[in-house]
Amino acid sequence: MTIRAVFFDMGGTIETFGWTPELRLQETAGIRQRLESAGIHLGLTDQQLYVLISTGLDSYHQASLQTMAELPPQLVWNDIFAGHPVKQERLAAIAEDLMFFLETHWFRRALRPEVPGVLEAIHNMGLKIGLISNVNSRGQVPANLDLYGIQHYFDPIVLSSEYGRRKPDPAIFHYAARLANVPTSECLYVGDRISRDIVGARKAGFRLAVQIINNFDHGEEDDGTQPDAVITCMTELLDVLKVEMDQTKSTSLPSIQNQNKTRAILFDAGDILYFRPERGQKFQAFLNKFGLTDVKISLSKLNALKRKAFHGSISQDQHRQAILSLYGVNDPEKMRLGQQALEEDDNNIQFFNGVRETLIALKEGGYLLGVITDTAMPLHIKLRWFEDGGFVHVWDSIISSNELGIQKPEPEIYTAALQQLGVSAGQAIFIGHDADELQGAHTAGMKTIAFNFGERAKADFYINDFSDLLRIPFISPE
Repeated sequence: MTIRAVFFDMGGTIETFGWTPELRLQETAGIRQRLESAGIHLGLTDQQLYVLISTGLDSYHQASLQTMAELPPQLVWNDIFAGHPVKQERLAAIAEDLMFFLETHWFRRALRPEVPGVLEAIHNMGLKIGLISNVNSRGQVPANLDLYGIQHYFDPIVLSSEYGRRKPDPAIFHYAARLANVPTSECLYVGDRISRDIVGARKAGFRLAVQIINNFDHGEEDDGTQPDAVITCMTELLDVLKVEMDQTKSTSLPSIQNQNKTRAILFDAGDILYFRPERGQKFQAFLNKFGLTDVKISLSKLNALKRKAFHGSISQDQHRQAILSLYGVNDPEKMRLGQQALEEDDNNIQFFNGVRETLIALKEGGYLLGVITDTAMPLHIKLRWFEDGGFVHVWDSIISSNELGIQKPEPEIYTAALQQLGVSAGQAIFIGHDADELQGAHTAGMKTIAFNFGERAKADFYINDFSDLLRIPFISPE
């Protein structure tokens, strides 16, 4: 394997940045003017407004470190100005503009002077170039890239403000790799923060994670894992890439030898990697408690809701609320308890015996590993399960119906995985339990293996234990 895509952090990496209390106090006048232009008069001095915003942003920052969720600017400003006479519709109308102003005026930003030349050199190597940035504004990063004259190099540009998750959540790294159509194991990431950039890239299975030194003191602990390389100037990245690509050339095999060889193994998630030992019991207890067990529910309506959730048309929370509404639940407290019961059922998973050890053995054997999952579950939650299971780093691709808006056995969802992994259908195997999904993979041209299967399931091979994958002739690692 080699590097096919290079992703960069923005602040502290593409550009250096820093700030002082004096700078921020001075620029607070611009925030006050924008608030007043929108008819929001807080009656605060610039000093008082500066303290209010600083305290609120620090609180949001500390919370985001724990949740890794990026909230829309309106919600951030709502929390900052909580307790003050602010009309929500007026604040909503300027929330993004306020955040854009803050992120462009509360920091001193400057492009590293060597970056344009480095980007041109990477482009000339034929590598894809992308960007993953934690930022609450949607406009600041594109505006600065345009200001620096380098925006045309980056595709994709992934912002936490748009995706809704922040580094080091591996979900945002997987999302970026999927948009670039490159396996995570063929990606390199460059960032200045170990705790966000290096840790996140490692969890997502990126081949290399490189730290570039930014001398601004964040006042935070920054540890978690060792980067593959530490550089002080972006030109040093070219040396890292050259070494990596030279090693790949010296060890690569003629492509004809790999044309018919299994290179990728794709897994369904639920009832293949994990199962729910007490499926639905919390929700059943909720129904029993409130006398709802005899309520007749339309199966067609339930399936329609499930399809919407699996296709990402409604969120998982909306899906749970809609299910409870079908049972006639409208009391806020009952709705909360019902949603809690559904969530606990969803999160009560147990991995099949041998999953971690088998996946790691397959990864070490050189296989590309992927997941194709039909789910209403946000990707970051499944990745958290995988992290708890000790194998979050093994995945080269995770294709979720919730993100793509299609589900198995539609051929496009299998094709999406094959394209990201860069393999043909004849070089891939799908492991599943559902008869229709196995047939979909077979129709797509893949070999199939059935595990935890029912009577209707038809596949090329059948296994009773997950670790039996290591004993199948065309999979067994050499």
